[in-house]
Formats: sequence, C-alpha cells, structure tokens
Amino acid sequence: MATNESPAEKAPHTPAAPREVGFRRKLVGRVTSDKMDKTVVVEVIRNAPDPVYKKYVRARERYKAHDETNQYKTGDRVEIQEHRPISRDKRFIVVRLVKKFVEE
Repeated sequence: MATNESPAEKAPHTPAAPREVGFRRKLVGRVTSDKMDKTVVVEVIRNAPDPVYKKYVRARERYKAHDETNQYKTGDRVEIQEHRPISRDKRFIVVRLVKKFVEE
C-alpha cells in the first residue's frame, strides 16, 4: 500500500525539547586554592544563627568547583553553581568572576 504523500508533505521532525533543569544553588565565595588542574577550591562564608543562643556565627564551607580554562586564581571572588557530579568531590562549576583579587 503506497501512499500518495511526498516526503516534503510529511510533518517535519521536531527536535526534542531541551531537558528542564531543576533548581540549582548559586553561591558566592573566595578561591582559596587553584593548584589542581581545572579545579578550584572555593570557600563560602555565611552567617547563620546559632540554634540555641540565637547569636549569628560564621559558617564556613569549602567546595571544589570545575574551572575549565584555569582562569581563576587564589583570592578571586567567584560565583559557583550546582552541577551534576564531575568527579568524586566536584559538584559545582564556576559560573562567573565577581571580583578579581588585587594584591596591594
């Protein structure tokens, strides 16, 4: 059974819609180490209230983030974003440079 439709009359193939990405945290921190290849260690400091005494204390967390071009150096303030696991420790990528470190 042959149809009388030419290939041009068939509905065009629509590519699959891009996959929706859920909420991904964005954090701003300071690069503390750039000694690894394509990886920087970013220290994020936030003030959180103590659950008992309600006094604000500094909470420090360090994240390993992917830096594809090795352009970020120690002291730079950068924004990092959650990403799928890149290695055993890396779960973030560097999105942008917030402020370049200037040594006085």
